[in-house]
Amino acid sequence: MSRAPKVLFAAVLCGTLLLPSCQHEPPVAPEVVVDDDGGGGGPLPISEPCDTDTVYFAQSILPLLVSNCAGPGCHDAISHESGVRLYDYSNIMQQVDPGDPNNSDLLTDGIWETGDNAMPPSPNPSLTPAQQDLIVTWIQQGATNNSCTGGCDTSNVTFSGTIAPLVQNNCAGGSCHDANAPAGNINLTTYAGVAQIASNGSLAGAIQHQAPYTSMPPGLWLTQCQIDQVLIWVQDGSPNN
Repeated sequence: MSRAPKVLFAAVLCGTLLLPSCQHEPPVAPEVVVDDDGGGGGPLPISEPCDTDTVYFAQSILPLLVSNCAGPGCHDAISHESGVRLYDYSNIMQQVDPGDPNNSDLLTDGIWETGDNAMPPSPNPSLTPAQQDLIVTWIQQGATNNSCTGGCDTSNVTFSGTIAPLVQNNCAGGSCHDANAPAGNINLTTYAGVAQIASNGSLAGAIQHQAPYTSMPPGLWLTQCQIDQVLIWVQDGSPNN
């Protein structure tokens, strides 16, 4: 399997995994794949190179909001507290006025709030000033659904540095495979949980949207870089490194 990323796209979320037995790890997904659950087409090409002066939705904003705001009982797909959903671009944009942070409910009625209205709510820690600045800058730059190529490290893939954050941002939050009420009784907040689905082929099959597995994320795709990183880790024996 090539370790060079081929095609990138912007989309992250989480989904329920099926766990039939598999004796081998599937190869990297092809560039064009017919998706059987409406996600369409496979990883999408993105030509924009990463710019240090640009804040990218896929790389910075979505993982930040999903992990801090779209957990169980909050602004996830099931609970959507106060009618607010913060787990994908279209829903997040209902709380954002592009170019105008001071008129964006995401900030004024949420992240900048204090006391009982603070988001994330107590006892969870508030977003750091640096995290808040990322969101402000993204909105000032037009709040686009942007992503970028470059910066994909497939030479040093570890569980702690690569796989755990990837799974946490895309699979273990938002009323999916968290510790409190894990979908399908699959808890992906621990190494043991991730290693189990890695060892039986479910993880590789699900992120490549291959039958008979339930696609993960459902109807969406990880970036090709993320897919490559997961497959590299799986084929290296899924070490707890």
